[in-house]
Amino acid sequence: MRYQINGNIMQTVAIDLAPGETVYSQTNTMCWMNDAVTMDTHTGGGFLAGLKRSFRGGSFFVTDFTAQGQGHVAFAPRFPGTIVPALLGPGQSLICRKETFLVAEKSITLELAWQKRIGAGFFGGDGFILQKVTGPGVVWLDLSGELIERDLAPGERLLVHAGHVGVFEPSVSFDIQRVQGFKNMLFGGEGLFLASLTGPGHVWLQSMPILNLAEEIARYLPGGGDSGSNSTVGGVAVGSALGVAGGLLGGLFGGGSNDKT
Repeated sequence: MRYQINGNIMQTVAIDLAPGETVYSQTNTMCWMNDAVTMDTHTGGGFLAGLKRSFRGGSFFVTDFTAQGQGHVAFAPRFPGTIVPALLGPGQSLICRKETFLVAEKSITLELAWQKRIGAGFFGGDGFILQKVTGPGVVWLDLSGELIERDLAPGERLLVHAGHVGVFEPSVSFDIQRVQGFKNMLFGGEGLFLASLTGPGHVWLQSMPILNLAEEIARYLPGGGDSGSNSTVGGVAVGSALGVAGGLLGGLFGGGSNDKT
């Protein structure tokens, strides 16, 4: 198996498969493939497996892509960002946000990663619903915007706006912490809580949370503050914003090339 990541802002990952090799993804991520690749969409382990995957923010169905000859298949995220390949050894895991998983070898397992403290669930927002990918094999993860990596020493703590948390090693402790100071909470614009990441371990941060992008776009839409039938974040019609985002970004960004093998 070989792969190549193309583009700078709107990236794709193209994977060359030997006969019999399989990768799988959640639905609506495949861009193109040759006729040597066959698709098989299923629940990934039965109805309950699909239901659990939906609960953690993924799709009810997954799709296997298997090469019958020399196969070629490409995948892309729905928003600008950085595709991160990770080669995991047997039993080695990474914790990632629910929307981060893009595609993986069939040997990679994808499951819900529960937080030890229930407070992180009630107040951490999207940070509560985290996924765990476990090797052996290669997994490709998608982070929004630019990628920032940090190594945390034992006991070192990093306070992060929850939307900027992308991926971290299981040795890193994830929790939430209340923003200090009444004026900071009321006027600072960072919300009431920040994510707390405590080392040791490696963390991958993302520069552009999707909800931040949606809010900025929605500010310029007629009636963007009306809830209507759309879900809202801070009074913003996120559904409308996301519906327009694709068209706007398509005209704004051009694809370069940043190839890796």
